[in-house]
Amino acid sequence: MNLTELVNSLFTNTVDISLPAFRPELTLCVTIVLMLLSRILFGSRFSAFWIALAGSIVGFYLAVQSWETNTIGREEIFTGLLVYDRFTIYFRAFLLLFAILFILLTRLSGIPDREDSPDFYSLVLGGILGMCLMASANHLLMIFLAVEMASVPSYALAGMLKGRRESSEAALKYVIYGAGAAGIMLYGISLLAGLLGSCHLPTMAWQLSHLIESGTMQDRYMVLVLAGLMVAVGLAFKLSAVPFHFWCPDVFEGASAEVNAYLSVASKAGALALLVRIAIGFTTVPADLAVAAPVAPVTATSATTSTIPVVAVSVPVAVTATDSATSNAATSTATVLKGVNASAHAASLTPIRQFIMLLVAFIAAITCTFGNLAAYGQRNIKRMLAYSTIAHAGYMMMPVAAAVALTGVNDIAAKAAYAVIPFYVAVYLFMNLGAFAIVAFLRNQFRTEQITDYAGLVRQSPGLVICFATILFSLVGLPPLAGFAGKLLIFASLVDAIQVDWARHTMIVLLVVGGVNTALSLFYYLNVIKTMTLDPEPTNRVQGQFPMISPAGAYIVLVTLPVLVLGLFWNELNILAKEATKNLFS
Repeated sequence: MNLTELVNSLFTNTVDISLPAFRPELTLCVTIVLMLLSRILFGSRFSAFWIALAGSIVGFYLAVQSWETNTIGREEIFTGLLVYDRFTIYFRAFLLLFAILFILLTRLSGIPDREDSPDFYSLVLGGILGMCLMASANHLLMIFLAVEMASVPSYALAGMLKGRRESSEAALKYVIYGAGAAGIMLYGISLLAGLLGSCHLPTMAWQLSHLIESGTMQDRYMVLVLAGLMVAVGLAFKLSAVPFHFWCPDVFEGASAEVNAYLSVASKAGALALLVRIAIGFTTVPADLAVAAPVAPVTATSATTSTIPVVAVSVPVAVTATDSATSNAATSTATVLKGVNASAHAASLTPIRQFIMLLVAFIAAITCTFGNLAAYGQRNIKRMLAYSTIAHAGYMMMPVAAAVALTGVNDIAAKAAYAVIPFYVAVYLFMNLGAFAIVAFLRNQFRTEQITDYAGLVRQSPGLVICFATILFSLVGLPPLAGFAGKLLIFASLVDAIQVDWARHTMIVLLVVGGVNTALSLFYYLNVIKTMTLDPEPTNRVQGQFPMISPAGAYIVLVTLPVLVLGLFWNELNILAKEATKNLFS
């Protein structure tokens, strides 16, 4: 295949396959451009709210439509930089649904004002675009690009409350910590690329299996571990996982409640989806790659002590041994692996799975424990919810550890464990968005965010207190609320992973840690409910009722009802989540 044919085939593939699969993201790009143009042309005379809302709705419609029309399964687009499957479609639709609800919340709460709305919504949708790329990343450089696209807008959003010292301090801390984490992650990516000769995740998994099988990996395990830990730093920062959580409480206290909802739901969902992609990328060799991947012998460099076959990045172009031989003399010895089953590499990747499982399990255990313990002494409702967010990051990492352990042993159970992630983030959307929405509305009414100032609130606004209590009980995981179903599936995945001999003790420890922390979290959530219902009203609080028969009241009911409904009828969502993970491995 000559250069002209290659360029034509890539162009045809991009236009016919990649761009149609990328329509929701393209819609976000067009929406951002329109909002920036409206800022230039109309200034503050035109609110960007309507453009942002319309763009999010169109993007969500296209995402849902692609779910119905996707019948191929797993498909790489843009020459392997991204992967298009139902997992991508699910998280894309989830993020756009959140964008719709979030934009409505900001309109009702009054942040941003008309002057700042184009900038604010451009940053929000730009961050959502980065998170969509995180959910579909299939290449290390795309991972870094997506993380930065999601992070940089978040830094600016944290400081959107102009004139407030706390908001500026929050943004500054966020930027500094984020820059440090990004630098460490990028160095880890460079080590992995140098060690394995590729940044394409499936190719890297194939390389790892080959190196381990050939016995040439022994002297490079330390470099691999160091690189893995560095990449984990970037993921832990996005997840606000211990010990890279220190930015979260200060940023949540200084930023507005609306921005906190964005950081705690959308940012965490994107990071979890990326964690799943990386976990699968380094522990599984896709069947199509093992069956028909072109392999070219490459002479070892100083970093490689033997001749290692490097798998080329997969592109949707027909490649045969004859084509390779005629196109370049350097690849005249290339062959096409045929009849090789991807499961043949499963056993060789067991050490990698053990390392990833132990790392994720350890971080998950200390994260949920620290988050719950630190939440006890908080007097500011946003700081308390920040530590709650940290604790839930620990819970949501547990099924990833279970899935990694089950991979190659029981792939059906592994997919079911991965399916807990899309299920839980859907439930978490309504719990945390509802909690921060109530905090925002109470801030507007009472001009306070201290828990003690919520004392006796049930006498003024009983409907609001009932909704808030429902959300807090669901965050604990009490039946019959949606949070209980999420916790139940998490613990069920850990029970399934006990069947793996080398992971049995770790899974039992995670089960105990998860159960104890669930009980511990009840106390600080109950403290808020007790304050709102039993404590006497403060004399200095602004008097007035929060009307439930109002746009703000309707919004609170809108995000609280799914917490009840999904707690009673959660099987449909569970089926949808399992469908999203159906083609993760192939």
